[in-house]
Amino acid sequence: MKIVVLGAGIIGIATAWYLLEEGHDVIVVDRQPDAALETSFANGAQISVSFCEPWANAGAPFKVAKWLLRDDSPLLFRPRLDPNQWRWGLAFLLQCTNAAFERNVEELVQLGRYSHESLKALVASTGITYDRLERGILHFFSSQADFDNGAAGAEIMRRHGVDRRVLNREEVLKVEPALAAFGPKVFGGTFTPSDESGDAKVFTQKLAQRCADRGVQFLYEHDILALQRAGGDIESAQIAHIRTGERKTIKADAFVAAMGSYTPALVRPLGEFLNIYPAKGYSATLRLKRPEAASVVSLLDDTRKIAISRLGDHIRIAGTAELSGFDLNLDSATAKVRCSALVRRYEELFPGVADTSEPNFWTGLRPSTPTNIPYIGRSKAARNLWLNAGHGTLGWTHGAGSGRALAELIAGRKPAMAFRCYNT
Repeated sequence: MKIVVLGAGIIGIATAWYLLEEGHDVIVVDRQPDAALETSFANGAQISVSFCEPWANAGAPFKVAKWLLRDDSPLLFRPRLDPNQWRWGLAFLLQCTNAAFERNVEELVQLGRYSHESLKALVASTGITYDRLERGILHFFSSQADFDNGAAGAEIMRRHGVDRRVLNREEVLKVEPALAAFGPKVFGGTFTPSDESGDAKVFTQKLAQRCADRGVQFLYEHDILALQRAGGDIESAQIAHIRTGERKTIKADAFVAAMGSYTPALVRPLGEFLNIYPAKGYSATLRLKRPEAASVVSLLDDTRKIAISRLGDHIRIAGTAELSGFDLNLDSATAKVRCSALVRRYEELFPGVADTSEPNFWTGLRPSTPTNIPYIGRSKAARNLWLNAGHGTLGWTHGAGSGRALAELIAGRKPAMAFRCYNT
């Protein structure tokens, strides 16, 4: 078949790759001049199969209320006159129960395992390099209460077959000696040796190049305007060059919507209502002055809810979430506070290790669902329209498996995982 993939982030490119493996003719459309220049550009770099807990849990409403007025809070909710935001928020609150949390964890673990296996096989077959470190992920805690909660969370994950180990302070420092300067403030941690880290942008762009080498057509710098229906199917996609304004109509046998936070607006006119809302995340990438003193294990700092990952001779600090619509401004007072907090925290943890004088700040919109479970499957609006969106903070973790699963669904096969694909 001829299949058009709309979106060239990790989700869209992985989908294109696996569709190519199935023998389809593939076209990829994106408004950027290259792949992975939006949400996949500078994320936390973690493949976190074992750290996939949904945001919605029994304690989340209290935490959100406590953080409401703090510009540097891990989760910042800015109420707007936006019915989509309120619909998302209400659905989120309904997921804040122990039963829903357990159910959602199971789904995310299953997709994560499947995706990690897919990624490892893909890397082995292509030889793609991307500052990959297979050192696990270490989650450390700076108070006894947080550590106790972390140990309880580890027990929940172990019930789902996840090897998350509870460590005391000495064991934490043995896993990552670079934390020694901060060691007296560490109360313990949890560690999953099977997780890993790497540069999502580098991986995605190299995979896109391999797709192009095998015949995938890329239409970069094109806005995706609309999908045109003919009977029960989508007949074509209307696109326009962002500089010249020249419009094109692309006809195909099938279409895949993989545009992250922008997917709902594309499919809503067709009668498909996806509960995806953008969660603005931030990152800072710093050059290392003392690489020998920097961490190599990917870290989760529970106090600040941030991820820290080593990328060659740089370090990536990423995190926080801001529910404030489609704002990508890095110059606002709130953005400056949140960006500077990332750098300040790294300096507290690893004093003098990185060059903090010229931080490379970035922000992106994580396409989040209230459950953290993405939409992967056939659209309810048209038989030949497929969805791959809503991965939230786990797009890099779930990218390869989501692309592979969707390609299998399009081929009429059921992916070998206990994950409920959408509308199947």
